[in-house]
Amino acid sequence: MYGDNTLGFPILSVVTLLPAVGALLIALIPKPATNAVRWTAVAVAGVDMLLMLLVLGSYTAGRPGFQLVERVEWARSLGLQYYLGVDGISILLYFLTALLSLVAVVYSFGNVEHRLKEYYAALLVLETGMLGVFVALDLVLFYVFFELTLIPMALLIAVWGHGRKMYSALKFFLYTFAGSLLMLAAIVSVYVQTSGQAGGPTLNYVDLVRQAPGWSSGFQTWMFWGFFFAFAVKMPLFPFHTWLPDAHVDAPTAGSVILAGVLLKMGGYGFLRWQIPLSPDASRQFAAVPITLSVIAILYGAYITLMQRDLKKLIAYSSVATMGFVVLGIFTFTTQGVQGALIQMVSHGLISGALFLGVGVIYERLHTREIAKLGGLATLMGPFAALFVILSLGNLGLPGLSAFVGEILVTVGAFIRNPLLAVPVYFYIVVSAAYMLWMVARVFYLGKPAGDHNLPPMNLWQETLPLAGLALLSVLIGVWATPFLQTMEPSVTGLLNYLGVPQDTGTAFTP
Repeated sequence: MYGDNTLGFPILSVVTLLPAVGALLIALIPKPATNAVRWTAVAVAGVDMLLMLLVLGSYTAGRPGFQLVERVEWARSLGLQYYLGVDGISILLYFLTALLSLVAVVYSFGNVEHRLKEYYAALLVLETGMLGVFVALDLVLFYVFFELTLIPMALLIAVWGHGRKMYSALKFFLYTFAGSLLMLAAIVSVYVQTSGQAGGPTLNYVDLVRQAPGWSSGFQTWMFWGFFFAFAVKMPLFPFHTWLPDAHVDAPTAGSVILAGVLLKMGGYGFLRWQIPLSPDASRQFAAVPITLSVIAILYGAYITLMQRDLKKLIAYSSVATMGFVVLGIFTFTTQGVQGALIQMVSHGLISGALFLGVGVIYERLHTREIAKLGGLATLMGPFAALFVILSLGNLGLPGLSAFVGEILVTVGAFIRNPLLAVPVYFYIVVSAAYMLWMVARVFYLGKPAGDHNLPPMNLWQETLPLAGLALLSVLIGVWATPFLQTMEPSVTGLLNYLGVPQDTGTAFTP
């Protein structure tokens, strides 16, 4: 059943599952045919991105509720459904996933030489898992996609990573898997809880948000914490963040792009899609906890980033502060704060993904990420330096770039919630400017780089176009944010009204 899917065919299923089909095709290609493997991966990711544009074109911005719905009861007696749909909270993250997956596949074309079949198969299966997370509207289906991302990402780090790759992969796996087990326990509890309701057990989003306000305070409290730890680890929110720098530093470049650009956003999305709607009373009651942890993450992340001397670690630790910023925006429970958090997630995906891609470009040529051994790259890599500097300025929230929009909205939302919350926000803005400008000066304008100064030019398709494209999207959001805000506003205000904190627009919650 397609619901309001005016296209008349399951476009979300096609977009979500096509990468997994591509991984299967790659598995069937004979091993010596390395170019066939590469081109198949590029073709699958490229076609998926084109289909994603069809999804965007078919989505009606400004309309509440889910669109392009696909819903099939495949185990009616158990209350399980294949249920997909997109709304203003998920559509931009869904698009971001397909975009960064294509960037990762294209960048890898000439930079990965061993075990190609396994590498591209892992990337494409990972893409399917990430895409599914943002459209699944059945809790079991969501959990399947959520867990599907775990193994491919761990393999990318362990097999194609650097340094202490096995240690980092295992740490990533254990942290995220532990959080997921708590979420699984919460899902089982929801199933048992709904089994006693009229109509039998259900795990689909629409039914759950209708029943959740009537659940007892004790059960809502369990829901809040069961989901909270899973999503806080995935963000990662302080103090669950220690796996992130290791995973980033030791992951291959494409893995870092995906990890920073998409995987971290699954936690923020989970807060908005599942935790808050399934525990509305508990979310209001315990909001001070994530707000406090987010403030600590902002202050700690910004401070520890100042101490970094490895270029990749600097960008990784800056993500801890940025994700704290996102959590703060979500739990202000204001339209401005939540919209700012969503914009910041998209912005961080674009900018941090591009920055990690840029670090890969530098490392491929100079074989070092130590800031002390870099310098003067602006004279050797002028066009690349210009793109990297623009992205770095975007990361610190320069007006005219996407992060500025997110920071302003979260700041307003935090001030509305409590004027004192604006203090750590101001601290973050100042310190982020300090460490990004310090990094830019030492990498591009001061000193001379170590090693050979006859650096190869940037590859147009693998490096220049992806970096330029991500920078251009950041500029687009920065100078013309209205369409993006209008797309998410009905879903955001409807969710907050459902939560019991009515917003000025008064949009009804339409699941």
